[in-house]
Amino acid sequence: MIGAVLAGGRSRRFGGDKLLVRIDGKPLILHTIERVELARGVDEIVVISSRENADMIEALGYDVLVDTLMIGPIGGIYTALSLGDAFVVAGDMPLIVPGFIDFIIDRFLEAKKPACVPRWANGYLEPLHAAYSQDFLPLLREKIEEGNYAINRAVRESDACYVDIEELPEEWRESLFNVNTRGDVEKLKGRNV
Repeated sequence: MIGAVLAGGRSRRFGGDKLLVRIDGKPLILHTIERVELARGVDEIVVISSRENADMIEALGYDVLVDTLMIGPIGGIYTALSLGDAFVVAGDMPLIVPGFIDFIIDRFLEAKKPACVPRWANGYLEPLHAAYSQDFLPLLREKIEEGNYAINRAVRESDACYVDIEELPEEWRESLFNVNTRGDVEKLKGRNV
């Protein structure tokens, strides 16, 4: 399965390109990529990037596929699925847990559904830490053509399988931490990122 790392966001809340911010001497996105590489269910890494970020990502030594749609995460997922089934993660999730990735991929393969997405008890979904089938493409295409770019809605309208987060090991929850602000970077200092 492809490990697709999304790197197309504009980092508005952060006030600059957060994926390049150095944490323990490495760009934030590199922490995410290296952890995804440790998952046994991931065969190759592809970074789905904006045109503006493509050269920076390629300089890190990874394959880049440019998201020409630039309509948010739904466009990045759509672009990734053009290559095959994919575990999709946001590039700003440096604490992602390889064992949790493998758990989701295993559930996805067993369920044979278009998507396998972590879900909180309140119904909130984590669509940027999820596995997707190429079979999800027609529904995504339909949503994109309608101008409906909410990935959560597309997931809910599909026959997705869900992973209930509260039933998982507590230590896996840090996998869902993402960097939105400079304060979030401060929270990572002194951690084994």
